[in-house]
Amino acid sequence: MRAWPALILLALAACAAPKSEPLRTPEGAVLDADPPLAYPPGALSVQQLGRDNADLLVQRSMNVFRRFAPDKTADMVRFYTEALALRSLAPIQLTRTQQMILVGVGSGQIKLSAGQQGDRRYDLAGGVRGGTGIRYLRLRYPDQAAVARRFTESGWPAPDFRDRGPHRTAIVSDPAGLAIELVIDPRASDHGADGLGVGIGVSNIAASEAFYRDFVGLRPVAPIQDAALGIAVRPLVHGETAVLLHQVAPGGGADTGSSGLQYVVSDAALVAARASHRGVTVETPLNRLSGFDLVTVWLNDPDGVTNYFAQVGPRH
Repeated sequence: MRAWPALILLALAACAAPKSEPLRTPEGAVLDADPPLAYPPGALSVQQLGRDNADLLVQRSMNVFRRFAPDKTADMVRFYTEALALRSLAPIQLTRTQQMILVGVGSGQIKLSAGQQGDRRYDLAGGVRGGTGIRYLRLRYPDQAAVARRFTESGWPAPDFRDRGPHRTAIVSDPAGLAIELVIDPRASDHGADGLGVGIGVSNIAASEAFYRDFVGLRPVAPIQDAALGIAVRPLVHGETAVLLHQVAPGGGADTGSSGLQYVVSDAALVAARASHRGVTVETPLNRLSGFDLVTVWLNDPDGVTNYFAQVGPRH
Protein backbone atom coordinates (compact mmCIF):
# COMPACT_ATOMS: atom_id res chain seq x y z
CA MET A 1 0.00 0.00 0.00
CA ARG A 2 1.31 3.39 -0.93
CA ALA A 3 2.37 5.51 2.09
CA TRP A 4 0.35 8.70 2.49
CA PRO A 5 2.38 11.90 2.90
CA ALA A 6 2.43 13.07 6.49
CA LEU A 7 0.81 16.41 5.67
CA ILE A 8 -2.15 14.70 4.00
CA LEU A 9 -2.61 12.40 7.00
CA LEU A 10 -2.60 15.39 9.35
CA ALA A 11 -5.16 17.20 7.20
CA LEU A 12 -7.44 14.15 7.11
CA ALA A 13 -7.17 13.78 10.89
CA ALA A 14 -8.09 17.44 11.38
CA CYS A 15 -11.15 17.06 9.17
CA ALA A 16 -12.26 13.94 11.02
CA ALA A 17 -11.82 15.45 14.50
CA PRO A 18 -15.12 16.64 15.97
CA LYS A 19 -15.43 20.40 16.35
CA SER A 20 -15.77 21.57 19.92
CA GLU A 21 -19.05 23.20 20.79
CA PRO A 22 -18.92 26.93 21.56
CA LEU A 23 -19.12 27.99 25.19
CA ARG A 24 -22.64 29.18 25.97
CA THR A 25 -24.69 30.59 28.81
CA PRO A 26 -27.54 28.43 30.16
CA GLU A 27 -29.82 30.52 27.93
CA GLY A 28 -27.81 29.70 24.78
CA ALA A 29 -25.86 32.93 24.22
CA VAL A 30 -22.32 32.37 22.89
CA LEU A 31 -19.37 33.22 25.15
CA ASP A 32 -15.89 34.06 23.89
CA ALA A 33 -13.23 32.79 26.31
CA ASP A 34 -10.28 33.34 23.93
CA PRO A 35 -9.37 37.00 24.54
CA PRO A 36 -6.63 37.59 27.16
CA LEU A 37 -9.02 39.00 29.75
CA ALA A 38 -7.32 37.67 32.88
CA TYR A 39 -4.69 39.42 34.96
CA PRO A 40 -1.21 38.02 34.15
CA PRO A 41 0.53 35.97 36.85
CA GLY A 42 2.06 38.18 39.51
CA ALA A 43 0.02 41.27 38.62
CA LEU A 44 -2.01 41.08 41.84
CA SER A 45 -0.70 40.93 45.39
CA VAL A 46 -1.74 38.33 47.93
CA GLN A 47 -3.52 41.11 49.81
CA GLN A 48 -5.55 42.06 46.72
CA LEU A 49 -6.44 38.43 46.04
CA GLY A 50 -7.48 37.79 49.63
CA ARG A 51 -10.07 40.57 49.83
CA ASP A 52 -13.79 40.08 49.36
CA ASN A 53 -15.57 41.57 46.34
CA ALA A 54 -17.71 44.17 48.11
CA ASP A 55 -15.59 46.97 46.63
CA LEU A 56 -16.43 45.77 43.11
CA LEU A 57 -20.24 45.70 43.42
CA VAL A 58 -21.53 48.69 41.43
CA GLN A 59 -25.29 48.01 41.44
CA ARG A 60 -27.09 48.63 44.74
CA SER A 61 -28.90 45.31 44.39
CA MET A 62 -28.52 41.88 42.84
CA ASN A 63 -30.34 40.31 39.91
CA VAL A 64 -31.95 36.87 39.89
CA PHE A 65 -32.19 34.47 36.96
CA ARG A 66 -35.40 32.44 36.91
CA ARG A 67 -35.31 29.56 34.39
CA PHE A 68 -38.25 27.35 33.39
CA ALA A 69 -39.64 25.14 30.65
CA PRO A 70 -40.64 27.12 27.51
CA ASP A 71 -44.30 26.12 27.72
CA LYS A 72 -44.54 28.10 31.00
CA THR A 73 -43.46 31.40 29.42
CA ALA A 74 -46.83 33.13 29.04
CA ASP A 75 -47.98 32.18 32.54
CA MET A 76 -44.65 33.19 34.09
CA VAL A 77 -44.72 36.62 32.46
CA ARG A 78 -48.33 37.19 33.49
CA PHE A 79 -47.67 36.03 37.05
CA TYR A 80 -44.65 38.27 37.62
CA THR A 81 -46.00 41.37 35.88
CA GLU A 82 -49.71 41.13 36.80
CA ALA A 83 -50.14 39.06 39.98
CA LEU A 84 -46.88 40.23 41.61
CA ALA A 85 -47.15 43.64 39.87
CA LEU A 86 -43.43 43.95 39.16
CA ARG A 87 -42.27 46.47 36.55
CA SER A 88 -42.04 45.16 33.00
CA LEU A 89 -38.69 46.13 31.44
CA ALA A 90 -37.36 45.92 27.90
CA PRO A 91 -36.38 42.30 27.10
CA ILE A 92 -32.91 41.15 26.02
CA GLN A 93 -32.63 39.28 22.70
CA LEU A 94 -29.89 36.74 23.45
CA THR A 95 -30.14 34.74 20.22
CA ARG A 96 -32.45 34.71 17.21
CA THR A 97 -34.81 32.41 19.09
CA GLN A 98 -34.02 33.12 22.75
CA GLN A 99 -35.33 36.16 24.59
CA MET A 100 -34.82 37.02 28.24
CA ILE A 101 -37.80 38.81 29.77
CA LEU A 102 -36.96 41.28 32.53
CA VAL A 103 -39.02 42.52 35.46
CA GLY A 104 -37.83 45.17 37.90
CA VAL A 105 -37.46 44.76 41.67
CA GLY A 106 -36.13 48.08 42.94
CA SER A 107 -32.87 48.76 41.12
CA GLY A 108 -32.48 45.04 40.40
CA GLN A 109 -34.14 42.58 38.07
CA ILE A 110 -35.67 39.13 37.89
CA LYS A 111 -34.59 37.68 34.55
CA LEU A 112 -37.23 35.28 33.22
CA SER A 113 -35.61 32.80 30.86
CA ALA A 114 -37.41 29.99 29.05
CA GLY A 115 -35.17 26.94 28.66
CA GLN A 116 -33.19 24.60 30.88
CA GLN A 117 -30.02 23.94 28.93
CA GLY A 118 -26.82 22.41 30.20
CA ASP A 119 -26.14 19.94 32.98
CA ARG A 120 -27.74 21.98 35.75
CA ARG A 121 -30.22 20.28 38.08
CA TYR A 122 -33.86 21.40 38.23
CA ASP A 123 -35.48 20.00 41.38
CA LEU A 124 -37.85 22.15 43.42
CA ALA A 125 -39.75 19.15 44.83
CA GLY A 126 -40.48 19.48 48.53
CA GLY A 127 -40.68 23.26 48.45
CA VAL A 128 -38.62 25.55 50.65
CA ARG A 129 -37.28 22.81 52.92
CA GLY A 130 -37.05 20.15 50.21
CA GLY A 131 -33.38 20.59 49.37
CA THR A 132 -30.55 22.92 48.49
CA GLY A 133 -30.54 25.77 45.98
CA ILE A 134 -32.65 28.90 45.59
CA ARG A 135 -35.99 27.76 47.03
CA TYR A 136 -38.05 30.96 47.36
CA LEU A 137 -38.22 34.69 46.70
CA ARG A 138 -39.47 37.18 49.29
CA LEU A 139 -41.40 40.35 48.37
CA ARG A 140 -42.97 43.06 50.56
CA TYR A 141 -46.20 44.94 49.83
CA PRO A 142 -48.04 47.68 51.78
CA ASP A 143 -51.65 46.65 51.01
CA GLN A 144 -53.05 43.12 51.35
CA ALA A 145 -56.29 43.97 49.52
CA ALA A 146 -54.38 45.30 46.50
CA VAL A 147 -52.29 42.10 46.31
CA ALA A 148 -55.38 39.90 46.54
CA ARG A 149 -57.14 41.91 43.82
CA ARG A 150 -54.17 41.64 41.44
CA PHE A 151 -54.03 37.86 41.87
CA THR A 152 -57.72 37.32 41.20
CA GLU A 153 -57.83 39.77 38.28
CA SER A 154 -54.93 37.93 36.62
CA GLY A 155 -56.52 34.51 37.10
CA TRP A 156 -54.93 33.14 40.29
CA PRO A 157 -56.58 32.51 43.65
CA ALA A 158 -56.14 35.24 46.23
CA PRO A 159 -53.17 34.44 48.51
CA ASP A 160 -54.01 33.01 51.93
CA PHE A 161 -52.60 35.70 54.22
CA ARG A 162 -52.22 34.83 57.88
CA ASP A 163 -50.76 36.44 60.99
CA ARG A 164 -47.32 34.91 61.40
CA GLY A 165 -44.84 36.77 63.56
CA PRO A 166 -44.80 40.55 63.14
CA HIS A 167 -46.42 40.55 59.67
CA ARG A 168 -49.24 38.98 57.72
CA THR A 169 -47.73 36.65 55.16
CA ALA A 170 -48.77 34.23 52.43
CA ILE A 171 -46.84 31.55 50.57
CA VAL A 172 -47.67 31.03 46.88
CA SER A 173 -45.81 29.40 43.99
CA ASP A 174 -44.97 30.81 40.59
CA PRO A 175 -46.25 28.77 37.59
CA ALA A 176 -42.96 26.85 37.40
CA GLY A 177 -42.94 25.81 41.05
CA LEU A 178 -40.75 28.33 42.92
CA ALA A 179 -42.19 29.48 46.26
CA ILE A 180 -42.89 33.19 46.68
CA GLU A 181 -43.24 34.60 50.20
CA LEU A 182 -45.52 37.65 50.25
CA VAL A 183 -45.12 39.90 53.28
CA ILE A 184 -47.55 42.70 54.14
CA ASP A 185 -45.79 45.68 55.71
CA PRO A 186 -47.46 49.12 55.68
CA ARG A 187 -44.00 50.71 55.51
CA ALA A 188 -43.15 48.91 52.25
CA SER A 189 -43.22 50.48 48.82
CA ASP A 190 -45.46 48.83 46.23
CA HIS A 191 -44.53 46.94 43.05
CA GLY A 192 -41.39 45.37 44.51
CA ALA A 193 -39.71 48.76 44.76
CA ASP A 194 -38.02 47.81 48.04
CA GLY A 195 -36.07 45.00 46.43
CA LEU A 196 -35.98 41.28 47.00
CA GLY A 197 -35.13 38.48 49.38
CA VAL A 198 -33.58 35.36 47.84
CA GLY A 199 -34.02 32.25 49.98
CA ILE A 200 -31.33 29.58 49.58
CA GLY A 201 -31.37 26.13 51.15
CA VAL A 202 -27.84 25.06 52.08
CA SER A 203 -26.18 21.85 53.21
CA ASN A 204 -23.63 23.58 55.45
CA ILE A 205 -24.71 26.94 56.87
CA ALA A 206 -21.21 27.91 58.01
CA ALA A 207 -19.63 27.22 54.61
CA SER A 208 -22.34 29.08 52.71
CA GLU A 209 -22.28 32.04 55.07
CA ALA A 210 -18.49 32.24 54.65
CA PHE A 211 -18.82 32.19 50.86
CA TYR A 212 -21.36 35.01 50.68
CA ARG A 213 -19.69 37.05 53.43
CA ASP A 214 -15.96 36.52 52.89
CA PHE A 215 -15.83 35.99 49.12
CA VAL A 216 -18.81 37.81 47.61
CA GLY A 217 -18.70 40.56 50.24
CA LEU A 218 -22.29 40.63 51.46
CA ARG A 219 -22.99 42.07 54.91
CA PRO A 220 -24.44 39.69 57.53
CA VAL A 221 -27.27 40.96 59.72
CA ALA A 222 -28.98 39.45 62.74
CA PRO A 223 -30.49 35.95 62.24
CA ILE A 224 -34.27 35.74 62.14
CA GLN A 225 -36.93 33.07 62.62
CA ASP A 226 -39.30 32.97 59.65
CA ALA A 227 -42.57 31.84 61.23
CA ALA A 228 -44.38 31.55 57.88
CA LEU A 229 -41.82 29.13 56.44
CA GLY A 230 -40.84 27.50 59.73
CA ILE A 231 -37.11 28.05 59.23
CA ALA A 232 -34.22 29.85 60.91
CA VAL A 233 -32.67 32.32 58.46
CA ARG A 234 -29.19 33.83 58.23
CA PRO A 235 -29.57 37.01 56.12
CA LEU A 236 -26.71 38.69 54.23
CA VAL A 237 -27.47 41.91 52.43
CA HIS A 238 -26.24 44.14 49.65
CA GLY A 239 -28.32 47.27 49.17
CA GLU A 240 -31.88 46.31 48.31
CA THR A 241 -31.25 42.55 48.08
CA ALA A 242 -30.97 40.03 50.90
CA VAL A 243 -29.61 36.50 50.52
CA LEU A 244 -31.54 34.42 53.07
CA LEU A 245 -29.70 31.22 54.00
CA HIS A 246 -31.36 28.31 55.77
CA GLN A 247 -30.01 24.88 56.68
CA VAL A 248 -31.72 21.87 55.08
CA ALA A 249 -31.68 18.29 56.25
CA PRO A 250 -29.42 15.76 54.50
CA GLY A 251 -30.93 13.60 51.79
CA GLY A 252 -33.09 16.22 50.08
CA GLY A 253 -32.99 17.31 46.47
CA ALA A 254 -30.61 19.81 44.92
CA ASP A 255 -31.51 22.56 42.49
CA THR A 256 -28.67 24.30 40.68
CA GLY A 257 -30.50 25.51 37.59
CA SER A 258 -33.95 26.95 38.28
CA SER A 259 -32.53 30.19 39.68
CA GLY A 260 -29.19 31.93 40.05
CA LEU A 261 -27.69 35.18 41.32
CA GLN A 262 -26.08 37.94 39.26
CA TYR A 263 -23.87 40.78 40.45
CA VAL A 264 -22.87 43.80 38.37
CA VAL A 265 -19.19 44.49 39.08
CA SER A 266 -16.48 46.91 38.03
CA ASP A 267 -13.82 44.23 37.37
CA ALA A 268 -14.84 40.69 36.45
CA ALA A 269 -11.21 39.67 35.93
CA LEU A 270 -10.40 40.54 39.53
CA VAL A 271 -13.38 38.47 40.73
CA ALA A 272 -12.05 35.55 38.64
CA ALA A 273 -8.55 35.95 40.08
CA ARG A 274 -9.88 36.04 43.64
CA ALA A 275 -12.00 32.96 42.93
CA SER A 276 -8.94 31.06 41.68
CA HIS A 277 -6.96 32.16 44.74
CA ARG A 278 -9.74 30.91 47.06
CA GLY A 279 -10.46 27.67 45.19
CA VAL A 280 -14.05 28.69 44.34
CA THR A 281 -15.68 26.38 41.80
CA VAL A 282 -15.80 27.91 38.30
CA GLU A 283 -18.92 27.13 36.27
CA THR A 284 -17.90 29.17 33.19
CA PRO A 285 -14.46 30.79 33.00
CA LEU A 286 -13.74 34.46 32.40
CA ASN A 287 -15.19 35.40 29.01
CA ARG A 288 -16.72 38.06 26.84
CA LEU A 289 -20.40 37.67 25.95
CA SER A 290 -20.54 37.75 22.17
CA GLY A 291 -22.67 40.57 20.80
CA PHE A 292 -22.84 42.35 24.16
CA ASP A 293 -20.41 44.68 25.91
CA LEU A 294 -20.05 42.31 28.88
CA VAL A 295 -17.13 40.51 30.53
CA THR A 296 -18.40 37.75 32.81
CA VAL A 297 -17.38 34.88 35.04
CA TRP A 298 -19.81 32.27 36.39
CA LEU A 299 -18.97 30.75 39.79
CA ASN A 300 -20.73 28.26 42.06
CA ASP A 301 -21.49 28.59 45.74
CA PRO A 302 -20.83 25.54 47.98
CA ASP A 303 -24.12 23.91 46.87
CA GLY A 304 -23.74 24.68 43.15
CA VAL A 305 -25.93 27.80 42.94
CA THR A 306 -24.62 29.99 40.11
CA ASN A 307 -23.13 33.31 41.15
CA TYR A 308 -22.68 35.24 37.91
CA PHE A 309 -20.45 38.33 37.94
CA ALA A 310 -20.96 40.69 34.98
CA GLN A 311 -18.87 43.73 34.05
CA VAL A 312 -20.36 46.21 31.63
CA GLY A 313 -17.65 47.33 29.19
CA PRO A 314 -14.02 46.19 28.93
CA ARG A 315 -11.53 46.14 31.79
CA HIS A 316 -9.11 49.07 31.61
